[in-house]
Amino acid sequence: MDFEAHRGELTAYCYRMVGSFHEAEDLVQETLLRAWKARDRYDAARASVRTWLYRIATNVCLTALEGRTRRPLPSGLGAASDDPGAPLQPATDIPWLQPFPDARCDADTRAGLRLAWVAATQVLPAKQRAVVVLRSVLEFSAAEVATQLETTVPAVNSALQRARAALADAGAMDEIAEPDDAETQAVIDRYAQAFEAADVEALVKLLTDDAILEMPPVPLWFQGSDDYGRFMHRVFEMRGVGWSVRTLTANGQPALAAYTPDGQVHTLQVFTVVGGRISHNVVFADPRVFEAFDLPPKIF
Repeated sequence: MDFEAHRGELTAYCYRMVGSFHEAEDLVQETLLRAWKARDRYDAARASVRTWLYRIATNVCLTALEGRTRRPLPSGLGAASDDPGAPLQPATDIPWLQPFPDARCDADTRAGLRLAWVAATQVLPAKQRAVVVLRSVLEFSAAEVATQLETTVPAVNSALQRARAALADAGAMDEIAEPDDAETQAVIDRYAQAFEAADVEALVKLLTDDAILEMPPVPLWFQGSDDYGRFMHRVFEMRGVGWSVRTLTANGQPALAAYTPDGQVHTLQVFTVVGGRISHNVVFADPRVFEAFDLPPKIF
């Protein structure tokens, strides 16, 4: 029984459930430990090893989520700020949603990892979240999910219907470009060049009119290309010019790591590109995120 072969997809599943890559790794370790201890009780006639592992992982996640608050992004907590000069005070008491490093799982397991989608599912009750991930993303049958959750098929179908309606209302079902799309990559390349050149005008030209910029753990967020541009002017005035970037992907979306003029890692930025324009940039400044993405703390 090769449990390790399933580690990557189980990590992606647990991440969708809890919104934290580091916690997902711990939950997968607990899942595999439980599976190893119960291996003598596994019945191949009742379920595949994969289905059995997902049942264990689901129980582990649901237990971990008992009494928990959701992991939000700043845009899920209140209205956008209209002051790009506001103090950038981190809110360390909020368990922020974290990004997922694509390199930690196979490309065919990255469905349902979009930041906006994961953020939207965080609002769902834990069992409803499990249903929508298991049914809509992982494509388990209603009967399999009912067994995993120890409930009935009608209850699973009802929970799925409610979850899909909630996600549709949140706009989380919208189609966005893939990071390997040629047009998307060209947009990100131009953004990276403009960022390194501290060319705010060029950055703004790459944005949609209602582009969102948010920066967990800072609870502020901005909407609109004008405020986005004014904030970027502030960044370059505060930290200087001569930044460097590395392009990568996160949550199945294009991303870049930004390094300050003195070569220190500063942020991981995850982009949503729609219609050849950047509509959303989530900027993460948590050192634990840098560790998850194996980003060097200094590049020169």
